[in-house]
Amino acid sequence: MELDAFTRLVREALLGVPAEFREALENIQVDVEEWPTAEELREVGMEPDERHLLLGLYHGVPLTERTSSYTALPDRITIYQRAVEAVSGSDPARIAKQVRRTVVHELAHYYGIDDERLEELGAY
Repeated sequence: MELDAFTRLVREALLGVPAEFREALENIQVDVEEWPTAEELREVGMEPDERHLLLGLYHGVPLTERTSSYTALPDRITIYQRAVEAVSGSDPARIAKQVRRTVVHELAHYYGIDDERLEELGAY
């Protein structure tokens, strides 16, 4: 899939987030990259040969861990296009569904919801 088409899927996924959550987002940027870097993989405890398993990554301090003196560069969410495509295959509908799932997953981390809680909520 071309980068522009994939980026549109990410934008649509963000617009599909319920308004109360979308409107509460502050100081965050969402990027699309082809693959995670070796450093990003190390950061989450993965090996380079597992890069196809890291679909997105939240970089920042979750809202639940911030103090009143918190100031920082924008938090960042990165969605990894080639990794999403690797787990989704070539079907555009499956890719779109996985993009939505990944965007929501990373936004949950922004709001302080960890992987264990996401699993409890049935997000996996």
